[in-house]
Amino acid sequence: MSATDSVLSREDHAGITTLTLNRPQQFNALSEAMLQALQTQLDALAHDDQVRCVILAANGRAFCAGHDLREMHATPEQAYYQQLFERCSLLMQSLRALPVPVIAKVQGLATAAGCQLVASCDLAVAADSARFAVSGINVGLFCSTPAVALTRNLPIKRAFEMLVTGKFIDAATAADWGLINQAVPETQLDAATEALAREICSKPAISMARGKALVYQQQMMALPNAYAHAAEVMACNIMDDEAMEGIAAFLEKRAPQWPSTRLR
Repeated sequence: MSATDSVLSREDHAGITTLTLNRPQQFNALSEAMLQALQTQLDALAHDDQVRCVILAANGRAFCAGHDLREMHATPEQAYYQQLFERCSLLMQSLRALPVPVIAKVQGLATAAGCQLVASCDLAVAADSARFAVSGINVGLFCSTPAVALTRNLPIKRAFEMLVTGKFIDAATAADWGLINQAVPETQLDAATEALAREICSKPAISMARGKALVYQQQMMALPNAYAHAAEVMACNIMDDEAMEGIAAFLEKRAPQWPSTRLR
């Protein structure tokens, strides 16, 4: 199944949903229409039991160049900007709130809120020609909202360096610093991303959903609270049919037959 609007396309195949940013002439900048289209799709995916993994991709030379500065410049009102950044922040949080992993497939440059988009995905695979920056400081606008995602991906000094210099880093550096998982030759980007998505789809759905939520919840907790919460989640998880089947299969030295379970 596939669907397309003017700024975003969606394709579904074998449990993998691919959302593709489709403003190549505008470097896939996050216009109001793009933000709305993405939010609508993420809201729908949150209740779609057929989806096991989401890939966020883009058409053209750029993955995403951040907010649409031309559109923003046309409405110089603080209330408008506040609402715009709140909508963008909700979008980033919606990526984290999905019960399935989201992979950013980065084929070109990702700047400002575009870099934030990569950092907000659970995983990221990039072409070795891709580049990343949070370059708002170059136009007098510190990338404050991108900083939230960036500082949760990178060591603070690495993130701060990117934020205060606006300089680009290449894909190899992004992988070394932890912004992305893999940097691969451009010709291998599709295959590498697909392989990761299929690996995710081969794992039990409920365990994956519980695990994704736990990873981000415990990050915000003090260590004793994190362990207490993790123990509770794991105790619930082991009672799931999936875990019971997985353990039985291990003990019986056979491949598990994952039961058909609902994610939500």
